[in-house]
Amino acid sequence: MTGAPARLSLNQETVRQWSVPELVSGCAAAGVTAVGLWRDPVRAFGVRDTAKLVAEAGIRVSSLCRGGFFTADDPRGRAAALDDNRRAVVEAAELGADTLVLVSGGLPPGDRDLVGARLRIASVLGELAPWAAMHGVRLGIEPLHPMFASDRCVVSTLGQALDLAEQFPAEQVGVVADSYHVWWDERLPVDLRRAGEGGRIVSVQVADWVTPLPAGVLLGRGQLGDGSIDLRAFRELADAAGYAGPVEVEIFQPGLWARDGADVLREVIERYREHVE
Repeated sequence: MTGAPARLSLNQETVRQWSVPELVSGCAAAGVTAVGLWRDPVRAFGVRDTAKLVAEAGIRVSSLCRGGFFTADDPRGRAAALDDNRRAVVEAAELGADTLVLVSGGLPPGDRDLVGARLRIASVLGELAPWAAMHGVRLGIEPLHPMFASDRCVVSTLGQALDLAEQFPAEQVGVVADSYHVWWDERLPVDLRRAGEGGRIVSVQVADWVTPLPAGVLLGRGQLGDGSIDLRAFRELADAAGYAGPVEVEIFQPGLWARDGADVLREVIERYREHVE
């Protein structure tokens, strides 16, 4: 396979069945020039070894996922989150990724205070953002669909993510726009324009929304073109806001993971051309 779309980045979770070497060789063979990596498989293989592989293949690391989970309401939990995120920043820098994606965290057990949880995110970012800047890494706050507000991410809209990011310099903290999480929001065009005007869009990701959602909902992302999202219109909105970087295909779906990785990548490239490019 050759000639993948120039802006296409393949998120590692889309082909979770591939090892790090398989991911790099598969993308190189397909002409995919950027990948989004995840910390667990990268650490299992070795951060330094992964960095060497992608560099030798001429592949850019468009993002590292993930940091975050900042909403602990006790000093020990806050300190642990900071320590882990500092390590994530160092890993991103070693990989040559200029963006660390942040999933901010849900409500602590027994807590119902969304506003308070968001305030704690800002507090931790106040310490983490300068550390990331020192290492040449930008933090990208990713809003997640409201169905994840209780357990994964109290930041549910791009506007809420911007409210947090704008408390810090744009070169330190931006936002991640993922079609799966924000496509439903009527304020999306306004908030993407706001993000672009402030130089805050650090990553754009795409997956489709299909129903019914599976039990647990986390692994219900659809292959491009299989669901309800106008993915090309989403990409065009981001472009109109000034974003010109990689468009990362990030699909969590057991059906894709059960297939041959090269076949999945071929299909992703075809669907990207048909529905996103």
